Amino acid sequence: MNGTTVRIGLAAALLCSVFGTAAFAGEIDSYSVVTQQRLQNPEAGNWLLYRRTYDGHGFSPLSQINTGNVAALTPIWTFSTGVIEGHEAPPMVNNGVMFVTTPQDQVLALDATTGDLIWRYAPKLPEDLFQLHPTNRGVALWGDKLYLATVDSRLIALDAKTGKVVWESKIGDYHRGEYSTLEPLVVNGKVMVGTSGGEFGVRGFIAAYDADTGNQLWKTYTVPSPNEPGGNTWDSDAWKTGGGSVWITGNYDPKRNLAYWGVGNAAPWPGDLHPGDNLYTSSTVALDPNTGQIKYYHQYHWNDSWDWDEVRPPLLINMEYNGQMIDALVHPARDAYFWELQQTDDGIKFLSAWPFSYQNAFTSIDPQTGRPSYDLAHKPTVGKLVTFCPSLWGGEDWVSESYSDQTHLVYVPANNGMCGEYNGVDKKLIAGQLWLGADPNTLNLLPRGDHLGELQAWDPVTHKQVWMYPFPNQLFASVLTTAGDLVFVGGTNDRMFRAFDARTGELLWQQRTNSGIIAPPVAYQVGDTEYIAVQSGWGVDAQRIQQSLSTTPLKVDPDAVPQGGVIWVFALRRH
Repeated sequence: MNGTTVRIGLAAALLCSVFGTAAFAGEIDSYSVVTQQRLQNPEAGNWLLYRRTYDGHGFSPLSQINTGNVAALTPIWTFSTGVIEGHEAPPMVNNGVMFVTTPQDQVLALDATTGDLIWRYAPKLPEDLFQLHPTNRGVALWGDKLYLATVDSRLIALDAKTGKVVWESKIGDYHRGEYSTLEPLVVNGKVMVGTSGGEFGVRGFIAAYDADTGNQLWKTYTVPSPNEPGGNTWDSDAWKTGGGSVWITGNYDPKRNLAYWGVGNAAPWPGDLHPGDNLYTSSTVALDPNTGQIKYYHQYHWNDSWDWDEVRPPLLINMEYNGQMIDALVHPARDAYFWELQQTDDGIKFLSAWPFSYQNAFTSIDPQTGRPSYDLAHKPTVGKLVTFCPSLWGGEDWVSESYSDQTHLVYVPANNGMCGEYNGVDKKLIAGQLWLGADPNTLNLLPRGDHLGELQAWDPVTHKQVWMYPFPNQLFASVLTTAGDLVFVGGTNDRMFRAFDARTGELLWQQRTNSGIIAPPVAYQVGDTEYIAVQSGWGVDAQRIQQSLSTTPLKVDPDAVPQGGVIWVFALRRH
């Protein structure tokens, strides 16, 4: 297995599956330790970070599978996780060993060529646990350990060879609604995590832990107090419960030693309950990984009232702008605008923004600062039923776009024409209970046109859409691009996994799976074989959209997509 060997104990594996607690099925005899050098310059055949590289491109340099032969792609092996709900983690691959997380924070170690289980870690979770997103988005790799952030707000270090717990640290208090779903980001031995739970009235933060000991090194709140920079953008004491969740793994720029994170919406939803611009909600923040200091930021929309949390970090792209090469930050946002910013040694500079999906809340964008002006008729408030586009799920939700280092295009999994409405209410906060500022039952989706989902290809230099592939209903999944000029994506309620020509948008291949796919696909290579891997397992936001669409003129079946997680691995058919 390309330098990595394993020992598998079948009996122990069966016991682990039956009892569902922390147990160990086997051991990896030889494991390739993960270093900072490997993370900054990953081997083409491995997938060591959430989006493979620190810049967040979601691009694989592998080209054995390409536009000329992808029609021969076939399933090589599958593995049922035995878990329901939304499977949202990319398979991480390190020299022939695959690590996958599932809902309930289980971690599976598998032989990446055969699908044989090596070990399974299944932590015991509290019986009184409640959160809006019962999922996990992956383990981070560093040294000989894996790092798991849990839905009961713990950070757990596992021995990569055995799955045994090395250390465990507390991140937050799940009783208050603090929990974690993201894959941690490791930079130079510092394991960074963010906390979810903005809909419970928590105050979001990012924290770093020592990879060897689990000791907390720093903690930075995404909602500043009055005596901190940005604190004057909260005109009341709403900052104490102001939201600002961190849901998705950050990206990292080694050149400037900055970690870029996306920050969620302000809480509760109606903006008049938290007056002010509300930094650093609905923003990109640039942190110093050594200290946690917020060096720079850009806020996409102030006083967020739509639940348009900008939780994805921007893509770090070196590209041409006005005839010069710049270090750009590119972000197709939940607010349905395509934002282009510039990294500079003095901060983040706004360049341009334009809508990629129908949006009726912004009336203009300041050409110097990027600050939007609002149509107040479409800005929710307390005591008034307000309709707005896009819906709270945005033009693009937490799922990730991809930038092809080969075509130089950005591929966006968008929803165009899904609108929403709610009547704002002022409710008392009760710790551990939902605190939306709205009755969820008042939300409504209003489809327009002959389709909702769109896989879009954008040229970030010309600001032009190169092609678009429509889907009748929603598109809710992350995108993979490869040097084979391919774009892979799931995300539809027909359970299909699809491959497109990256230059033309032509559909080249599709495979129906057991469930719907909302997880990011990956590409990896072991020996002389390239593989494409993805988890199929519908749930969470995609299922909630499906249920909402059932009340619209589309009248989709709310229960049309079966749940249940399966890892699918594909390769070219052998003759």
